[in-house]
Amino acid sequence: MRFKIMEVEVKHALSKSGLPDIDYALNPYIGCAHGCLYCYAKAYTRSKDVVDNWGRLVVIKKNIIDVLRKEVKGNKRGVVGIGTITDPYQPVEAIYKLARRCIEILAENNFRISIQTKSSLILRDLDLLRTYRKLIDVGITITSTSNSSTIMKFEPYSSPPQARIETLRKLAKEGIKTWVFYGPIIPGFNDNIEELAKILRIAKDTNSDVYIDRFRAKKFMWSDSLLRDIARKSIEYDWSELFKIASKLCNSIGVICKYGFNYSSGNQGTKLDVYRKSCNT
Repeated sequence: MRFKIMEVEVKHALSKSGLPDIDYALNPYIGCAHGCLYCYAKAYTRSKDVVDNWGRLVVIKKNIIDVLRKEVKGNKRGVVGIGTITDPYQPVEAIYKLARRCIEILAENNFRISIQTKSSLILRDLDLLRTYRKLIDVGITITSTSNSSTIMKFEPYSSPPQARIETLRKLAKEGIKTWVFYGPIIPGFNDNIEELAKILRIAKDTNSDVYIDRFRAKKFMWSDSLLRDIARKSIEYDWSELFKIASKLCNSIGVICKYGFNYSSGNQGTKLDVYRKSCNT
């Protein structure tokens, strides 16, 4: 196996979420075997072993099912985001089936569920998603429409872009509410308007909303030559202009588009100042 597995016991399955429209976060695993080079989850993962071995070590929350069964009885009903800092359908899910079992428990207890993944493995659970489709929506991360070597450099072990697009189409065909996460937009790689237009047309065909999110520089990126160069470019990038163009495209194609993580041009300067400090350390 390309990556190692560890098992731990946890005290909580659900945690309060700071994401808009999400009340709780649930992550069956710590770390992710997809090993995406840019993954922001690395900056929010507490396990030093996982961070130091990103993409090569996955921790299984072996008792999460028992813990969740107890928590759904005492917690107020709300929306649970599955996969906020790990992909719930990464390869280990084929063995442990923790995401599937968590979805079953949450749906049986009338919690709404929002899943985000970049894995075609989610199609394994079409029966479950179909049964509870009134409670579930699924977001597919699509950073490119091409299975190019460039994109695969950033996302070496996730499902190829075309497989994700086909997954989105199959989910939508089953009447499951879908959305597309187009991010991160990486300067010089997937930021061209032609690419955006292709993704928006796919979203239109599947009746999916689109979340557009820019590349965000993080401290861990400065130790990698490729990421360091992109992080520097992202600091000087005119994101407001890109989003203006994107907004016009969304309107012309007829797709509902939203900015990932509440982007606004008004708070851009503050964030750039923080990133510039990181760049100089």
